[in-house]
Amino acid sequence: MNTDTLEKPAKIAGKVMDYSELLQFLNAEARCLDDREWDSWLTFYHADCEFWMPAWDDFDTLTEDPQSEMSLIWYPDKSGIEDRVFRIKTDRSSATSLPEPRTAHYIANVEITGIEGTTLHVRFNWQTLSFRYGGTERHWGTSFYRIDCSGDRPLIANKKVVLKDDHIHHVVDVYHV
Repeated sequence: MNTDTLEKPAKIAGKVMDYSELLQFLNAEARCLDDREWDSWLTFYHADCEFWMPAWDDFDTLTEDPQSEMSLIWYPDKSGIEDRVFRIKTDRSSATSLPEPRTAHYIANVEITGIEGTTLHVRFNWQTLSFRYGGTERHWGTSFYRIDCSGDRPLIANKKVVLKDDHIHHVVDVYHV
């Protein structure tokens, strides 16, 4: 499956994905990151999608409110994600410099944790290897997605990423998770 084939036929639009389609969707999103297909990656996100990676506090507890506590990443909607992609593509960020890292995303333990109408609640573990500056770094964690299946194609309506190894040597960015 590629990003062009993620369009659902009209006969099943408005129904949730089955498990196989969900795996294809998650893998296609990860592949866009690995292939640096930023514009295609953005098409996976709903306009109102919050993208949040909470931080671990001093007591080894995740922060709970991105508006009043520290977060590693927080975009309240897709416009923040689009701005980040613009900065990656144009090298207009101190956090992103050339060369861009080469990444490989691995997804495992995918679970559908709930269904509300045409919305899937999904949890999965992931690991990303990233090569840059002559060395390889590894990040891993758990992601929680809410996927809206009501339209012609599924869209990520909410994304929470829990980074389990928060001892960050350089920088962690959207393409690492």
